[in-house]
Amino acid sequence: MRLRADIFVSAYIRRCEVENVVAMLRKRGAAEAGAIFVKVDRLDGTAALYGPAPQTETAERGVDRLWSRMHEADFIPVPDIEARLAKEQRFDPDLWIIETEDRAGRCFL
Repeated sequence: MRLRADIFVSAYIRRCEVENVVAMLRKRGAAEAGAIFVKVDRLDGTAALYGPAPQTETAERGVDRLWSRMHEADFIPVPDIEARLAKEQRFDPDLWIIETEDRAGRCFL
């Protein structure tokens, strides 16, 4: 059984708070099973975007949630991240977006 998205999001935000990292819920999605995206903003004009890994990878590893960076470079310009998030929202309006601000670029996933 998969952990509900709303429970995971709450736990993730608390985890960031423990590390003194600002994390905020930017968009609330479907409580039971909405896809979750995490934007890690380094506050220097660059950021990273993490999203759900392909389901084939999670099935192979036997894990509930697996994350992958949604781009090749470690960090990319923020407008590129925003364009990707807009595209994802058009495809799936029930997704969740969590935004963190950490100069070190840590994601805690």
